[in-house]
Amino acid sequence: MEQAQVAVVTGGARGIGLATAQKFSAQGWRVALVDWDGSELQAVASILPDALLLELDVSKPGDAQAIMEQTKKHFGRIDALINNAGVADFGPIEETTFERWRAVMAVNLDGVFLCSQAAIPALKETRGAIVNIASISGLRASTLRVAYGTSKAAVIHLTEQQAAELGEYGIRANTVAPGPVKTKLAVAVHTQEIIDAYHDAIPLNRYGTEQELANVIAFLCSQEASYVTGQLISVDGGFESTGIGLPALRR
Repeated sequence: MEQAQVAVVTGGARGIGLATAQKFSAQGWRVALVDWDGSELQAVASILPDALLLELDVSKPGDAQAIMEQTKKHFGRIDALINNAGVADFGPIEETTFERWRAVMAVNLDGVFLCSQAAIPALKETRGAIVNIASISGLRASTLRVAYGTSKAAVIHLTEQQAAELGEYGIRANTVAPGPVKTKLAVAVHTQEIIDAYHDAIPLNRYGTEQELANVIAFLCSQEASYVTGQLISVDGGFESTGIGLPALRR
């Protein structure tokens, strides 16, 4: 009997990470879910009872190593790493302290580097895949996102470095850049004015769903994407690609 494939999903206790884990599980994969929020992580146990739950911090080198070691010990292999864990800290440049800057970089950029590096030995064995979750904020500048946007831009380039260096081992690396997504957090903090403005600027006139992001992530880890590496896919309803002024023209 062929052994089931195994995915490690960081930031997996909620949102896009959890939706991705559920997608993998529905396709017969085994899943290791990583999050530093232990209470949220334990709540996932009833949703994905067969998942390996790891309360660890991706920004710490020792924890990143432990994630891969414990997953390999538990499941015997790693076929895909989804670097989804991330934090946001929005504010003006002049009010962004170095501590705030470093807190964002530690998770959003260092975490991707550390987890990917720790996973390489296992991914070499399976000729596996890395999918890094960036953001359209890494592609187009916006107000109040000096740390967040810069971290995501760095993740996009880091993915290209991974693809260039790891391809000889059969390891593929790609980036997914979500646009506005209808998560619990977005619903809680986005006013109707903000929602309307986003809808006007997005050609598909709506937010994306966590499941739509999960579909693309799972595809990139599948054999259907076996010749896709070093690529960036914006899952954003056309938001990033659309020129200025089009919302008014569409009315």
